Amino acid sequence: MRIESVDFFYLSMPEITLEADGSQDALLVRATGGGFEGWGECEASPLVSIAAFVTPRSHGVCQPVAASVLGQTLDEPADIRRIAALVERNSMDLLQAAHTFSGVEMALWDLLGKARGEPVWKLLGYDRAYGKSPYASLLFGDTAQETLEAGKAAVARGFRAIKFGWAGFGEGSVDRDAEHLHAAREGLGPDGHLLVDAGQIWVEDVEAAAARIPALEAVRATWLEEPFQASAYGAYGQLAKRSGTVKLAGGEGAHNVHMAKHLIDFGGVGFIQIDCGRIGGIAAAKAVADYAVGQGVAYVNHTFTSHLALSASLQPFAGLRDSRICEYPAAPKALAVDITREHLLPDGNGEVHVPDAPGLGMTVDLDRLKPYQRSVEIRVADQLLYSSPVIS
Repeated sequence: MRIESVDFFYLSMPEITLEADGSQDALLVRATGGGFEGWGECEASPLVSIAAFVTPRSHGVCQPVAASVLGQTLDEPADIRRIAALVERNSMDLLQAAHTFSGVEMALWDLLGKARGEPVWKLLGYDRAYGKSPYASLLFGDTAQETLEAGKAAVARGFRAIKFGWAGFGEGSVDRDAEHLHAAREGLGPDGHLLVDAGQIWVEDVEAAAARIPALEAVRATWLEEPFQASAYGAYGQLAKRSGTVKLAGGEGAHNVHMAKHLIDFGGVGFIQIDCGRIGGIAAAKAVADYAVGQGVAYVNHTFTSHLALSASLQPFAGLRDSRICEYPAAPKALAVDITREHLLPDGNGEVHVPDAPGLGMTVDLDRLKPYQRSVEIRVADQLLYSSPVIS
């Protein structure tokens, strides 16, 4: 079959706040071919991502993503990797290309899986899928008491691991951060896994990050995530030598496989976290997962939005027995919840399972998304490059 069309749906909550919450808007991608349709989700600014797909070419290696996708043959997994290579080459100087193609690539896997009647994880070469232990991904509270209560609430919902992050952590004093960390541990209880996300707050200041290590060790944090900017490999490597029992985690900012490998090789991370909506899609994430296994590093998905994105994020490591922790969007906005009819809920053992259904195993509910759609047109002179598809 051939890729006949690629459509983008820009969706948004009525109000976008300054929260570090990526579930406030969304860019869904629909790809069609052979009588089937597949869905994906970009994790980036929707308008910029749409523009990267349709922008007029500037020169030979600054072409729109569409030039490497539309009309291409799609019959087997190798075709998706071939198309990805075309995008990398033809859109080399288009910096948003990786984010845009990530959502398109997810949709192509979903499309191919539906056409062949197989789940994506089987198309990736796995013969079975293992359940994953989800952690509730939450923001720190404005006060330590709010952090404690949020932890208790997540435990009451059945979570045995919680990640707290952002919301001012690392911006104030070491004592303030320690207070929140102890509140998080109290809310979680003595046995659960406590994970901490600094949101790149220290940029590359190793001393500022190292000052928090004693408190992190005191509360038995499993990892400290993204203490520095995504490509500050030297800073990661220095802190890794001083972090004691607390391993470093990072990788969600990687927009190609090489960035992720550098975090493993030079940054000394113990957990590599990959977002399929940023790195170039599912195949790129699978390449990182394979490399991580060889280096003794645990692979973890990154996702904070819809269950469509969650399903996509589980596919690359579904068949890895020893990489068991998975990020789970525990408190997404209503938009993210409404994107799919199905939701991947923890089972009786508290585990989340990747769908054993064709493609990504998720059904996009367009009817419920009508109130969220934002109408967009992109014109150059008198030429219409993009117009929002109508949800009928």
